Amino acid sequence: MRGYFGIGIDGISKTGNMGNLIRTGHAFGASFAFAVNPKIVAHTGEPITKPFLTDTSNSTDQIPFYQYDTVEDLVVPKGCQLVGVEISDDAIDLPSFRHPTRAVYVLGGERTSLSSAMADRCDMMIKIPTKFSLNVATAGAIVMYDRQRLLGGFPDRPLMAGQKPDAKKAHVHGGPRNRRASKASKTES
Repeated sequence: MRGYFGIGIDGISKTGNMGNLIRTGHAFGASFAFAVNPKIVAHTGEPITKPFLTDTSNSTDQIPFYQYDTVEDLVVPKGCQLVGVEISDDAIDLPSFRHPTRAVYVLGGERTSLSSAMADRCDMMIKIPTKFSLNVATAGAIVMYDRQRLLGGFPDRPLMAGQKPDAKKAHVHGGPRNRRASKASKTES
């Protein structure tokens, strides 16, 4: 798959969901994961993102995890699109969405939506067309699966149920590039 992506949660309040999202992100090839404005545990003063008990594959040893105190602190790599995942009237339904090659996906925390500051910062907004809100880690998994399905180079599904799909096309490498020859052919045209 070309490009890269990161995934995170704005206003996370449950450590299990963050760990689950990081583990799933690692499985789908996320380049990094993050949390913005995580809940602080009252009796310890530590952010909810300190332990990742549900990240049984120790994904944070494999992909970077970033924590930002505010929306303004969030660093989006140059050339990336910030894509909010939110149930809103102006959001694009996920099955109709064309994923950017370079994207950072952000979901709202449990029982909340994206903060207004985060929603304002997003370049695009998408929604999963469901009857009601999903668990934040489940919603993130669906978005990452959809990205993988569309950008992963998989052949189209067969027309009839039960038919085997076409084989995945082999990657074609281009030949060596000679910049001088390319420039010369452009000036001759």
